[in-house]
Amino acid sequence: MDHFDYKDGRLHCEDVPVEAIVSQLGSPVYVYSRQTLVDHYRRLADAFAPLQPTICYAVKTLGNIHVLKLLAEQGSGFDIVSLGELARVLHATHDPSVIGRVVFAGVGKTDAEILEAISAGIGMFNVESEEEFENISRLAARIGRTTRAALRVNPDVFDKQTHRYTTTGKKGTKFGVDIDRAPAFFAAHGTDEQVALDAVHLHIGSPIYSAEPYVEAITRALELIDRLRVDGHAINALNIGGGFAADYEEGKSPAAADYAEKIVPLLQDRGLDVLIEPGRHIACNAGVLLTKVLYDKQSAGKRFAIVDAAMTDLLRPALYEAEHVVYPATLPDGEQPPVRKVDYKPPGGQLVDIVGGVCETTDTLAAGRCLPELHRGDLLAIFSAGAYGFVMASQYNARPRPAEVLVSGGDWRVIRRRETTDDLIAHERAEG
Repeated sequence: MDHFDYKDGRLHCEDVPVEAIVSQLGSPVYVYSRQTLVDHYRRLADAFAPLQPTICYAVKTLGNIHVLKLLAEQGSGFDIVSLGELARVLHATHDPSVIGRVVFAGVGKTDAEILEAISAGIGMFNVESEEEFENISRLAARIGRTTRAALRVNPDVFDKQTHRYTTTGKKGTKFGVDIDRAPAFFAAHGTDEQVALDAVHLHIGSPIYSAEPYVEAITRALELIDRLRVDGHAINALNIGGGFAADYEEGKSPAAADYAEKIVPLLQDRGLDVLIEPGRHIACNAGVLLTKVLYDKQSAGKRFAIVDAAMTDLLRPALYEAEHVVYPATLPDGEQPPVRKVDYKPPGGQLVDIVGGVCETTDTLAAGRCLPELHRGDLLAIFSAGAYGFVMASQYNARPRPAEVLVSGGDWRVIRRRETTDDLIAHERAEG
């Protein structure tokens, strides 16, 4: 699953005890495993190898430029949704072949973003409305350039295990165009001189815990592509999106090979270039958030461990009731490493809520967990925090954001320094 293991009772990231990082940098801090990122990317690439897909890692998942550079070196392209994410990619690599594997998604692309992306030479826009397509064409003509687009269609498919806030493939969402409107869209715009509309894009949500929703969505997309080809449109590519699940709990999600087993046969010999936009499947288990216990508190029969991390550092539990495994980074004498399940009960464990110091009741990182007895100064690891962790961090309550660290074997380095209070007010200082 990852390269975070207990050795002699101490949690290690690869060959580095995580306590050693905290002793130098303090907490909270995000720690990422280089080898886990590489392993998860390679397993996905190997599983889908018969299709020779273009893998476009979703920058919104974990956008640190050092991580993007690492994935570009493995052969990844990128899925971006903003000018800032484009800037991150361009800072991570200037290789034109990588930039040509960038797809730009999102329903609200601004003129500035579109112009910058065209000028940079990205591979494709994922278009989500008629007006957006017309605007891209108009802007491309203004600067005398051409570009390429895929129409994002809603196949009206979803996974019942996916949270309602992250389901995106149903009719009536803000995303994409209903699949039954697609033929008219291609009839109107399929011969545009500035934008080559020759691809179809899907993204049905995240995380998706089985291959079946993909099979259903891809089958509907292929039926659409067959119809479009009969109508005379040259459809050269299908982007099946992302959403592959990750192991927030041990053994909960399918492996890349499990998805590929069902998806690859559908797409072989269809004369289509295949694009995939994975995010959490690569990054989730590559990161942990380390936090120290500040106070132990009891109230109305409940026990709280108040820690120095908060919803400002990891928003997922407050935002959509996400559950992360949390456990001490140092085990009590003689205790075996925990099973990565949120309902794991160690011998002699106590029920406790892990909460932050932000002035919101929803600032709960984990509720009702059975953990060894905790004391002030104990270091906790919040597992599976590599995806949608730091990227969603905020400065609410004027809290500086944490540092990020990348571990490789026995070495580690800071890839983003901890913010300071000076950083918080830097943009508000009067000039002159």
